Amino acid sequence: MLKKLFGKKEEKVEKEIILAPVTGELVDITEVPDPTFSKKMMGDGIAIKPSKGEFVAPVSGEIVNLFPTKHAIGIKSKAGVEYLLHIGLETVTLEGEGFEAHVKQGDKVTAGDLLVTADLKLIEEKVKTITPFVITSEIEGVDIATNQQVVQGQTEIMTVHVK
Repeated sequence: MLKKLFGKKEEKVEKEIILAPVTGELVDITEVPDPTFSKKMMGDGIAIKPSKGEFVAPVSGEIVNLFPTKHAIGIKSKAGVEYLLHIGLETVTLEGEGFEAHVKQGDKVTAGDLLVTADLKLIEEKVKTITPFVITSEIEGVDIATNQQVVQGQTEIMTVHVK
């Protein structure tokens, strides 16, 4: 309303910088041993082989979905792009064991805020810990870093070009 009155235009975000959601080894999404992710059925993205069990917000926005099992988090960025952080593969079968959520659906987060802690040793005994991070919205394009060590909340892993 005030923007209309005072003639201020809302600036359109053209790109978003995405930070690593966890510390570990960044790998190409096609290396994920699950076709849902490796064939990009959910969307384009990356995967990380985590070396630490703290998962942080890779972008500022809102938690739009926190699965009851705490293994997957949907985030909608301030630019309106939706992302899915899926901690491990087949982790839904753990029914939340080894996961502790530090956010809830509807929470606003800033890039780097702690989302979930996970007991990687416990999880590795039962399933794979490789963690896909995918873009679930339509976008203009994406530049993705590959095959490097990343630090949660610090290393830039993607530049998303917003529609």
